Amino acid sequence: MQSKLTLRMEDSVIRKAKRLARKKGKSVSRMVSDYIAQTEDTDEETPLPPVTASMLGVLAGKAGEADEDAYRQYLAEKHL
Repeated sequence: MQSKLTLRMEDSVIRKAKRLARKKGKSVSRMVSDYIAQTEDTDEETPLPPVTASMLGVLAGKAGEADEDAYRQYLAEKHL
C-alpha cells in the first residue's frame, strides 16, 4: 500500500532534487524511497575515520577537568 508523505525542504534543495530526478528518469518520491530502502538494511553505524577512532576514550574519567571555562581560558591565553 502506498501513502502520501509531505516533506519540507529549502527551495534550493527541491530544485536540485527535481533536476537530479529528471536526469535519472525517476520521480523525487522514487529517489527518496530508493534511498531509504537502500539504507534500511544497514543497521551498522558508519565506521569512524582512523584518526577520530584513535581519540575515543581519551578524556574518559576526566570530565571535570575538561570544562568549557577551562577551554575558553586556554583559547584566550593562546590567542592573546
